[in-house]
Amino acid sequence: MIALSAAAETTHHLQPLISDLGLILMTAGIAVLLFRRLKQPLVLGYLIAGFLAGNHFDFFPSITDMKSVEVWAEIGVIFLLFSLGLEFSFKKLMKVGGTSSITAITQILFMTVIGYCVGQWMGWGKMDSIFLGATLSISSTTIIIRAFDELGVKGKKFVGIVFGALIVEDIVAILMLVLLSTIAVSDQVSGTALLQSVLKLIFFLIIWFLGGIFIIPTIFKKAKHLMTDEMLLIISLALCLMMVIFASNVGFSPALGAFIMGSIIAETTMAEKIEHLIQPVKDFFGAVFFVSVGMLINPVTLVDYALPVALITLITIFGKALSSSFGALLSGQPLKQSVQTGMSLAQIGEFSFIIATLGMTLKVTSDFLYPIIVAVSAITTFTTPFLIKYSERFAFYLESKMPKKWVKNINRYSVNAQAIKSVSTWQIVLRSSITQIILHTIIITAIILLSSKFVAPLVADTRFGNTLAAFLTLVVIAPFLWALSLRRVKVDEVEALWEERKYRGALLMLILIRMSLGLFFVGFLLNIFFSPLVAFVALIIAIGAYQIFPKKLNEQYHRIESHFLKNLNDRENKKIDRRYANLMPWDGHMSFFEIKKESNLVGQTLQELKIREQLGINIAYIKRGDVTIPIPTKTERLFPGDEICVIGTDAQIAEFTKFLTQNETEPPLKVEETDIVLRQLEVSQDEFIKKSIGQFRAKTDGMVVGIERNGNRILNPESSLILEKNDILWVVGDKKRMSALLAVK
Repeated sequence: MIALSAAAETTHHLQPLISDLGLILMTAGIAVLLFRRLKQPLVLGYLIAGFLAGNHFDFFPSITDMKSVEVWAEIGVIFLLFSLGLEFSFKKLMKVGGTSSITAITQILFMTVIGYCVGQWMGWGKMDSIFLGATLSISSTTIIIRAFDELGVKGKKFVGIVFGALIVEDIVAILMLVLLSTIAVSDQVSGTALLQSVLKLIFFLIIWFLGGIFIIPTIFKKAKHLMTDEMLLIISLALCLMMVIFASNVGFSPALGAFIMGSIIAETTMAEKIEHLIQPVKDFFGAVFFVSVGMLINPVTLVDYALPVALITLITIFGKALSSSFGALLSGQPLKQSVQTGMSLAQIGEFSFIIATLGMTLKVTSDFLYPIIVAVSAITTFTTPFLIKYSERFAFYLESKMPKKWVKNINRYSVNAQAIKSVSTWQIVLRSSITQIILHTIIITAIILLSSKFVAPLVADTRFGNTLAAFLTLVVIAPFLWALSLRRVKVDEVEALWEERKYRGALLMLILIRMSLGLFFVGFLLNIFFSPLVAFVALIIAIGAYQIFPKKLNEQYHRIESHFLKNLNDRENKKIDRRYANLMPWDGHMSFFEIKKESNLVGQTLQELKIREQLGINIAYIKRGDVTIPIPTKTERLFPGDEICVIGTDAQIAEFTKFLTQNETEPPLKVEETDIVLRQLEVSQDEFIKKSIGQFRAKTDGMVVGIERNGNRILNPESSLILEKNDILWVVGDKKRMSALLAVK
């Protein structure tokens, strides 16, 4: 009886959770089918499905427990942000040009201010106005990508600016979540509190990113042979939830932790596979989140606030289009691209929902704000494709109606702005020095704080515990202290500046600042574990040790830095490995074929076949039994049973396959590993500069199949072509020889 009673009690608690989830998924499924048929964005379908399944609509089955739906929605936000982080990558942010950054920041500042002012003008509360401005400032990546796909405009110039702006907006949205949480908790806009929140966010972002890149890719590589799809999915979700816990423990939102972990994993070689595995999880919880958003739409509220909805919609469309266009013009883009960029960004979407959800969760915004934001998003979802479609036509119309003097001045400004792209030598040195100081200061501070929080209490009551803890901490931070204080940065540029007497004072000041910071951190650490007098004596000893072992510290730091950079660049370097496709910028890759004994090609030389001349195909090697002929010459003949490795694009490989089929050949069933690889090399060694490709081949036994020079790509270059410094070569050759060349470089 007791067991039956317990089972009945469990069923009673599970029934609302399961029935509500079933209702959510059923309505989401119907929405997917219907909106796929109508060729409309699925997000809009989820919102309408949520509205129908909510408690505000009486002609459809409704949920019974809103609390359980809120739990599902919070989980949905976590996995939605995790998947956005997988697509984000901080390296993409570093590569975003000034045009996209200026466009995004101009639009965000303008819409935040105008949103706040409109809220105040309508008599809303301060927090409602602040959250309104924040929600209106972030455009929708999902809606824009869908519109670009449907309109087929991805190859146009303005699309790159839009994607760059969306990347900047994503990171600003994360910053907004932190700042809005701070404002909501303190219930006032305090400059000091906001500054502290920003500095705290920057500190933890850098620490998490550096630590994550140093550790997580290494774990993935070490355990690669154990990683089944199931294990990889479980570990990825575990890492996501661990970072969610870390973020919550230091006072940030769980969504921030999920986003950061996604962006860290985005830099690993497993990123594409994890993104593929996580897609069903993202789709599932994303649907739950957007349906739950639709459940909060109150039709009575929308009727009562129909005028604000209409007003805010117009402000969103025209305000974002105008501010984004102005930002693009400000960055030096022509009028046409600026207008196209602005009209593409004129909507709000998923991040706006998340920001509005934050206001509701913290109970600092009114009930009417959320459905208004959802309604504005729904309307701008419909208008976005039309705005993008007619943006070019509108740009031409606008140019024809503007005064000729204005158009001339805009064109002149655009040309001048595009020309002013050079950075002075002093700016290069200053930027590198500041980056060096900030990164190593944060790393050293984090290690010292961790030591004082977790190590110091453990040794507080032991005789030599403090000495041992201080020594171990000092050993850990020693390479970073050396890098902060003594490492030389941009050596050539510094020497050039030193020749100009006016920069010597500034250079000496930078050196003095770096050395002073190093001394400060040593003293700060020692003061935690010892009295001031003992700390001072230990400081003198530590300084002496640093003078005695600079070479060891240098080696240790470079070992750490090399490991970090290898992990950071592994995903890109993977693309030039012969085992993966898309190795070259023109989508070239290696393919393998076998020459059958009945083939008409048997006995002919490569010169007679003219494969390279006719099809653009390069032969990397010929495998004949146990013998491999790397980079075969034109006089090499094909024999029955030869396995050949060729390099070309998808189209070229397809033509070559047809060519072989016509001559009675077939692909091999199995290809063994060889020592011939395709590698990317940069011409930086003096022995190759101003030498011909033929001379390069004679020295390296490597075949050059492509060159990239000043952004231009040359396929199958002639042997007489002269190499220049900074040329990027795609070379086929012996694995060890190619590795040696890369090591020298």
